[in-house]
Amino acid sequence: MTLGLPPGTRPSRTTVPRPWRLSLVAGTAAIVVGLTGCTLLGSDDGSGQGGTVIEAADPDAIGEVDTDLRSFYEQEVSWSDCEDGFSCATISVPLDYGDPGRADIEIAAIRAEATGEAQGTVLVNPGGPGGSGYSIVRDSLSYVTSERLREHYDVLGFDPRGVSRSTPVTCYTAEEQDEARQETLPTGIPEEELLALLSADAREYADLCAERTGELLGFVDTESAARDMDILRAVVSDTELNYLGFSYGTQLGATYADLFPERVGRLVLDGAIDPSLTNEEVTLGQASGFENAVRAYVEDCLSGQECPYTGTVDDGVRQIQELFASVEREPLRAADGRLVPVSTFVQGFILPLYDNGNWPTLTQAVSDALGGDPSSMLYLADLSAERRPDGTYAGNSTAAFLAVNCLDYPMTSDPATMLADEQQLVAASPTFGRFLAFGGITCAPWPYPSVLEPAPRTAAGAAPIVVIGTTGDPATPYAWSTALAEQLESGVHVTWEGEGHTAYGRSNDCVLDLVDDFFVDGTVPEDGARC
Repeated sequence: MTLGLPPGTRPSRTTVPRPWRLSLVAGTAAIVVGLTGCTLLGSDDGSGQGGTVIEAADPDAIGEVDTDLRSFYEQEVSWSDCEDGFSCATISVPLDYGDPGRADIEIAAIRAEATGEAQGTVLVNPGGPGGSGYSIVRDSLSYVTSERLREHYDVLGFDPRGVSRSTPVTCYTAEEQDEARQETLPTGIPEEELLALLSADAREYADLCAERTGELLGFVDTESAARDMDILRAVVSDTELNYLGFSYGTQLGATYADLFPERVGRLVLDGAIDPSLTNEEVTLGQASGFENAVRAYVEDCLSGQECPYTGTVDDGVRQIQELFASVEREPLRAADGRLVPVSTFVQGFILPLYDNGNWPTLTQAVSDALGGDPSSMLYLADLSAERRPDGTYAGNSTAAFLAVNCLDYPMTSDPATMLADEQQLVAASPTFGRFLAFGGITCAPWPYPSVLEPAPRTAAGAAPIVVIGTTGDPATPYAWSTALAEQLESGVHVTWEGEGHTAYGRSNDCVLDLVDDFFVDGTVPEDGARC
C-alpha cells in the first residue's frame, strides 16, 4: 500500500552514513512535502524590474559592529519573486568569523510577506542540525506559523551554513548514500571486531567529506550559524531578532541570545535542548525518551482494533524488539528491490514516534513488515533521510547533521568508555539503546576538532525568552526545557501536556495563543504556564 503521513509529520534526523548509530540529536520540526528548489521568476539584474527588489539594511538595524564585519551587515540584498508568492535571496556571510576577509559563503533565504501591516520579521529554524528552514517556510508555512502571526510578521526561512541550498557540506552522492543505507554488518562477532569495522567506515566517510567539502567543514558550528542570524536580522532591517526555533533550533536560538543579548527581540524556543549536556548525556536522555514513546504507542495500539501486538504493553514492546532482532539476523527486501537492514528499519520505525498523530501509520508499517514486506517501513526511512522516489535526495541533512555535531560536541571514542556507555543506553532503552551506541566513532577521524564545549546559556540582560517543553517529547525530553528556561536569565517556561516532539503548530489553542500573544502583542506568558 502507499502510505501518506498526515500534515504535521516531524521527521527525525536518524540517518547516518553507515549503520553504526542512529543519531537522534535533536530531531526537527520540518515537514516532508515536495522538497524542491525555489524557482526564481523575473529579472535578477538589480534593476528593480521583473519582480526583483534591492534592499539595503537600515543603519539603525546595523548598530555597532566590528569594522571587518561591516560590509556584511551593509550589503544590498536582491530579493526576487519565487514560486507561490515568496521572495528569495542569497545573503553573504564570512566563512570564518575569526578572519572575516578570508572567504565568503552564501545563505539561502526565502520570505513570506505579512498578510497585514508587518511589525518585523520572524526567522524560523526547524531543527536538525541539518533541517532546511527554507523548505519548511516554502512548503509548510501554514503549519509552523499561525494565520495571526503571518498577518503581523514577515516570515523568513533560511538554510543554515552547510545545509542544502546554502553553501553545503558535501559527502556522499545519492548512489553512495543509497548503498550505505543498505549495508549490513555481521552479527555475532566480538565487539572489538565490530568497533574496528565501524571505525574503518567512519574514516572513509570523514575523508570523503573533507575532500568534497573543503575548509567549510571546519566552520559549520552552531556559534558561527548564530552569528549568521545576526547578519540576517540586520539585512531585513530589524533592530532586534524575532525568532521561532524548534528542537535543534532552540540550541541555535539560545546561542544567539547568549552572544547578542541586547539584540534579543521575541524569541520562542520550542522542544528545547539543554546546552549544558554532553553528547553522551544527550543520547542517554533520548534513549529514555524514545523508550517512553514506544511504550505510549504500544499502549494506544492495544486499546484499538487491528493492532499487530498482543498481550500487555510489556509484551507488545518485546514483540517489537523481536522484530528488530529478526531483521538484524535476516534483512528484508522491499518491493523496489532495495535491501532493508536493521539500521534503516529502525530509522523508519522511529520517525512516526515524533508525532502521535502518525502512530496509525507506524502500525500499518509494522503489520506489513510482519507479513514480510518492509516497503512501508522503508518509505518512512526514506522520508527521514529526505530521499525522493526517483533516488535523489532533497537535501544534505545527513552530512550536515554529522558535520555540525562533530564541531559542537567533544565526543568520547575510547572503546572501554563507549562499551560502558552502551550498557547504560541499553538499560535506559532495551528497544533502541544498542542502536544509539558508539557515536564517538563517527567524529573520531573528523578532520576538524570540536570548537564548542557544553555549557549553560544565560543570555544575561536579554528580553524575556519563551521556552516550551512537551511532557511526552521523545527527542527533546521535557526536563531539557525546564533546564534551559532556568539557565536563561530571562527564561519563561511553558508546558504542553502531550505526546510527540515540540508543541507550537501541533498541540492546542492554549499553546498557540500564548505564543501568538507574545509575538504580536508582546504579552509574556506566565512562567510555569501549562497547557
